[in-house]
Amino acid sequence: MSTPAVILGAATASIVGALLIVGLPHRIEAPEPPIVSEAEAPAQQVAAAGPELPAPGGLPFPVDIEVAFDLTDHFGNDVTAASYSGRPMLLFFGFASCESICTVALPRMGEALDLLGDDGDEIEALMITVDPERDTPKALRQNLQRWHKRLVGLTGDEEDLAAVRKRFQVNVQVVAEDPTGGPIYAHGSFIYLIGADGELKTMIPPILGPDKIASLAQKYF
Repeated sequence: MSTPAVILGAATASIVGALLIVGLPHRIEAPEPPIVSEAEAPAQQVAAAGPELPAPGGLPFPVDIEVAFDLTDHFGNDVTAASYSGRPMLLFFGFASCESICTVALPRMGEALDLLGDDGDEIEALMITVDPERDTPKALRQNLQRWHKRLVGLTGDEEDLAAVRKRFQVNVQVVAEDPTGGPIYAHGSFIYLIGADGELKTMIPPILGPDKIASLAQKYF
């Protein structure tokens, strides 16, 4: 099977699996899928393996993940989950040069913050890189600005990043080489919604529009 077919298959399984299971964790009604434009569709076809979904009848998105990390933000500061204590978080795993699912999830995170107005100012929008070799703090600081000025990238050494990925059940694979140089990664596609208390509330498939992401955030924040 060709590499594009593998990526497309993983994307389809991830998104369809997320939407077929009825309901989100308690207190959230299952949102209707948004209308996707032709311009958005190609980018949504390259989601990849994320947390394994439980069988129907259980919670559709696991909420028992411990939110913990010890990394470096794109300003060069050492940060942990405790650094954001008292502030809700929208957290995504990706890489700054990604031209697939990141181009959907990251802008929608930023747009959701804008829709929330003053409430959005209290939310941290974070991306943990899966590509530390290229995603230096400087590169993250420059590249994430194309999606939204509020996005903050986190990086670290491979050991620390691997520990965070394991905790959040994010699988990463190199699926191709970019003709301009560097690997292309398949990686987790969910946005993690974390409350001000530091606990994971739910996981959001990025196929949802910014308005739905903002609405879900308001139910917990």
